[in-house]
Amino acid sequence: MGEALTELETVVRDRLAAGDAGASYVASLVAKGRGKIAQKLGEEATETIIAALTEDDAALTGEAADLVFHLTILLADRGLGWDAVAAELARRHGTSGHAEKAARPQ
Repeated sequence: MGEALTELETVVRDRLAAGDAGASYVASLVAKGRGKIAQKLGEEATETIIAALTEDDAALTGEAADLVFHLTILLADRGLGWDAVAAELARRHGTSGHAEKAARPQ
């Protein structure tokens, strides 16, 4: 999985760097602004939920891939990557989910 995310992140960053909105979905989405990226991510999250509740495994897998793809775009737009997400997961490792949630700022 790590290799696939690294490859996806590389492709997204390359397309952002090229900035050709006419040739790249990634570049065209980013050109519309972070709000549009976030909106698209929300749509994909909703479609993933619907697939989880009403569709088969192939549909859920496809929607999950779309969700990860759009999250990768949002992270890249913020100058972040999967390494930052992995570091946060590592930081949380060994901490109860209830304890971690309770420790978050209100």
